[in-house]
Amino acid sequence: MDAPQPQTALQHIVIAGGGTAGWMTAAALSKVLRGRIAITLVESEEIGTVGVGEATIPMIQLFNRVLEIDEDEFMRETQGSFKLGIEFVNWGRLGSRYMHAFGRFGQDLWTVPFYQYWLKMHQAGQAPELGEYAITRVAAYQNKFMRPPSDVQNSPLNDITYAFHFDAGLYARYLRKLAEARGVRRVDGKIGEVTLSPDTGHVRALVLNDGQRVEGDLFIDCSGFRGLLIEQTLKTGYEDWTHWLPCDRAVAVPCASVSPLTPYTRSTAHQAGWQWRIPLQHRTGNGHVFSSRHISEDEATAQLLQHLDGEPLAEPRTLRFVTGMRKQAWNRNVVAIGLASGFLEPLESTSIHLIQTSIARLIDFFPAQGFSATDIDEYNRLSRFEFERIRDFIILHYHLNQRTDSAFWVACREMPVPETLTQKLRLFKTHGRIIRENNELFSEPAWLQVMVGQNLMPEGYHPLVDSLPEDSIRDYLGGVHDLMRRCADVMPDHTAYIAEHCRAA
Repeated sequence: MDAPQPQTALQHIVIAGGGTAGWMTAAALSKVLRGRIAITLVESEEIGTVGVGEATIPMIQLFNRVLEIDEDEFMRETQGSFKLGIEFVNWGRLGSRYMHAFGRFGQDLWTVPFYQYWLKMHQAGQAPELGEYAITRVAAYQNKFMRPPSDVQNSPLNDITYAFHFDAGLYARYLRKLAEARGVRRVDGKIGEVTLSPDTGHVRALVLNDGQRVEGDLFIDCSGFRGLLIEQTLKTGYEDWTHWLPCDRAVAVPCASVSPLTPYTRSTAHQAGWQWRIPLQHRTGNGHVFSSRHISEDEATAQLLQHLDGEPLAEPRTLRFVTGMRKQAWNRNVVAIGLASGFLEPLESTSIHLIQTSIARLIDFFPAQGFSATDIDEYNRLSRFEFERIRDFIILHYHLNQRTDSAFWVACREMPVPETLTQKLRLFKTHGRIIRENNELFSEPAWLQVMVGQNLMPEGYHPLVDSLPEDSIRDYLGGVHDLMRRCADVMPDHTAYIAEHCRAA
């Protein structure tokens, strides 16, 4: 058997752009590579960042553990609060509300998922709404929070699944400190020119406006919407999804904090889009995502300001975007991460998660100097799968509305949707079945909560539910419901928990 041939290792990684994407990438790679490969990050103080990705989903805890981040310190440094889910207001009908809570529902019984027993009894009018069986949802509406206790076993308290709200600018600053301590070199300057190898077409160097030249082997494009390397230089191409997700603008503004400090994000549907509310320790983040074809920027801004909890702390600023994805996230020796790779509106707080999974995928397919085309193709295939399945989940929210008050919502309800989503809806409509394919991001409880929350109820339920007598199912559901309430009652107040463990200075 032939001995494996030695591989020529990369010598230098260059990250174009800072912000959340750039510094998450720098912090993660510096931790994993342990100084074996030089890392340089180029950013300009003159170029602002988008800074709207302040809400996260639970997988960010894994990222923090890999970086060996102390969670209390991280919360203090980023003015963070805890997040148990996302409340959706006016998405099914005007006046309706439900929560996509993190974690699982109830406790499974035999071979059939918990929610199937709930479906039978709820259809018979003998069970309360679905959220009453999730510890995170029950606690969120009581403004309660605690981390899962280590000294309690076999309790819903062990199922507390959470994420964070934080100031994205402070988060980038915090990660910059970690990355620079691990050897990342930061260069301040605007990129004026990108030079390519005449032989391979690979990016060879970034030339800054002051004449400084930054050479590298692998370039990571974290330059935001413009995609300086992946698009402006390599002309990779972009796949436009606005026929499914018609919002193309967002106006954002922070406002003063109000009490209570709620442990959940809120998404409120308006006339032609929706408004986010993200509570932090020092302020509340707000924004209005909307379709410019259905409402003017001035009207959208007025709607946002009308629905703030407190006094605005800055002038509203507008962002323009095209929902979709780059046709290749990895092209030649450039990997696009963050907004440079594509944009999905932050309805389910996936922006920072997509940065995290792009970094993890890059580590999985980390290249040698040869840049294997097979590896790059697989990286791009997995990136596309992830983007498309998250896209479908976001389309679901728009498509399942019953609103008749505006042309925007009627159009969203009547539009054709991707076949992958249509199949999910068909499968649920018969017996309430939900299939999660190939580690797609959103789990069965996530799909269930949105479909039920927006009034899509199946015609039946799993036939094996009828193997148990109704009295047994009723007692079972009643016991789970009471246990959730008792557990939430012993949890501390969210504000008090932060004050004890991680209040910012």
